[in-house]
Amino acid sequence: MNLELIKKTGVAAAYKGAKILKSFFGAIDHVTKKGAIDLVTEADLGSEKIIIKTIRRQFPTHTILSEESGMYQGDHDCKWIIDPLDGTTNFAHNLSLFSISIAFAFRDKVVVGIVLNPETGELFSAIKGKGATLNSKAIKVSNSLHVSESLLVTGFPYNFKEILEPLMIRFTECLKASRGVRRLGSAALDLSYVACGRFDGFWEQNLKPWDTAAGALIAREAGAVITDFSSFPFDINKKEILATNGKIHDEMLSLLKRQSRSFGF
Repeated sequence: MNLELIKKTGVAAAYKGAKILKSFFGAIDHVTKKGAIDLVTEADLGSEKIIIKTIRRQFPTHTILSEESGMYQGDHDCKWIIDPLDGTTNFAHNLSLFSISIAFAFRDKVVVGIVLNPETGELFSAIKGKGATLNSKAIKVSNSLHVSESLLVTGFPYNFKEILEPLMIRFTECLKASRGVRRLGSAALDLSYVACGRFDGFWEQNLKPWDTAAGALIAREAGAVITDFSSFPFDINKKEILATNGKIHDEMLSLLKRQSRSFGF
């Protein structure tokens, strides 16, 4: 398996998708709702189309799982996992915090990850066992030893109204314990920013495989520890993710499990 060729193809596909997104950014005519606040635009669809076309030209027999069009069945050992626009709500509101996420899994293990922010030009990438890079320079997680000296990031799932109480308890506990909590709206970027040390920890729930596949590998290869909220190993089909620099992981687990009695819910 030539993982360098896989990565090269994924990067080429990401840049082609980015060109489509940039052409639509600030000029979206139509937004469709998949759910009450789950959006899809013509940019998502255009980016996905060119990404899939680029990958299939080089690897016509591979399976492809993509957010908007679902599964293209092929070789079960070789699967691409694609989010053509992670941060659609930001994109639709002309906010330049969005990304393209492309991962490749061999026998259900993610071995290549690519996250590209089309607006900043930042390209995060990793091959399993070879470390992670930002625009070809090696990156690593932060050295923060305690949550009290950490900047955290989180996200809210589309069904947040159904789980608002535990969601807000976790958010408040982490906010009180840390230097601050940000909410960017792109899990792929959140994980990439943990990888390069901008954030010390990230947590979210109810994400999909295309949200985390590439970013989780990039973060791991940069030294991150990634589990669910109960400290069990994370995989892309799990509903919970906690990614940290490792040094604050146990403290973050404690905060996410804590049930505050001060809310009066």
